[in-house]
Amino acid sequence: MRALIQRAKRASVSVEGELIAHIDRGLLVLLGVARTDTKEDARRLAKKCWELRVFPAEGTASERANMDRPVSEVGGSVLVVSQFTLYADTSRGRRPSFAEAAPTRQAEALYLLFCKALEDLGAAVATGRFGAMMDVEVVNEGPVTILLES
Repeated sequence: MRALIQRAKRASVSVEGELIAHIDRGLLVLLGVARTDTKEDARRLAKKCWELRVFPAEGTASERANMDRPVSEVGGSVLVVSQFTLYADTSRGRRPSFAEAAPTRQAEALYLLFCKALEDLGAAVATGRFGAMMDVEVVNEGPVTILLES
């Protein structure tokens, strides 16, 4: 399981021109699920995301450069968007293969479990629409982008 995390000033998801989810300060999590992923992987990665210290400490300019606080300490939310393309394999030519990505039913179940695990930890979670063609907008603060794997 892979989570591409972006520290966001704001982020949103639209489907067919309709805004379906929006957060202010927090994390945009693009989540990819592999064939080999388990429920435990989803729970463990959710905890990693929730506890990841990517927000600056309050205070002087030098302190603001540090990444000392998790999203929970800054009152932030989490927007989770499914993204099977995180498992693209381009080692054989120019067309990506997604053979490592989980089949739809497995991926959706683990995506939903990941979101629920975040909520159980105390996160305010917004979501994209699984399997839909989505327009994702983000104002990446920093920019800060980190790839986590379970």
